[in-house]
Amino acid sequence: MTAQEISKILRRLANPQIAEHSRRFFKTGPGQYGEGDRFLGIRVPVLREQAKQFMDTPLGEVLRLLQSAYHEERLCALLMLVQKYSQGNAADQKAIYELYLKNTRYINNWDLVDLSAYLIVGQYLADQDRHPLYRLARSKSLWERRIAIIATFHFIKNSQFTDTLKIVALLLADQEDLIHKAAGWMLRELGKRDQAVEKEFLKAHYLQMPRTMLRYAIEKFPENERRLYLKGRAAS
Repeated sequence: MTAQEISKILRRLANPQIAEHSRRFFKTGPGQYGEGDRFLGIRVPVLREQAKQFMDTPLGEVLRLLQSAYHEERLCALLMLVQKYSQGNAADQKAIYELYLKNTRYINNWDLVDLSAYLIVGQYLADQDRHPLYRLARSKSLWERRIAIIATFHFIKNSQFTDTLKIVALLLADQEDLIHKAAGWMLRELGKRDQAVEKEFLKAHYLQMPRTMLRYAIEKFPENERRLYLKGRAAS
């Protein structure tokens, strides 16, 4: 199947009311993080089901779909890449990983990152040199920085915490709220598996953390403990 054929199928599923809601939800107004993004109005579960039907699509056609102006077409392409990666051999996986990192300019909203980065970049780097994550973490691109931290979710799931902690430390001074949320989320996920490790990191850094990052990181802590962190008194 070609990208053009997939696009025709997806556009028949378009819903103007959902599209309008998505434009607001994903902040597409002037100066907002999703400025100018266009939506068809298709829910994620529907896109997942469609992506399963397109699994025989050549990688080059998936790339063409990823380059679409429409958010849902890019997301469908990413869901296809995730499935192809999970079913591919080592050569297939390397090709998908490289395609992904060469085309991050099209992975340009938080849901696009969150539904793909740890399942492609994180999985590929599980047994590789993880230096690419640190390059991404220092990128000027908000989305590349988010890819860097979300990719470590794969490591967290395997009780490997070092890279998550190092990348969160690199992002402590980041100016973007979407990075604060992502970093705090990863700390929270880490804490579900080893709260002692999370608390040790917080002890060293929580006073310098952006408020949103801290709130996300301690969301599952007892209420009295959360209050102490938020008041800057946890260390005492």
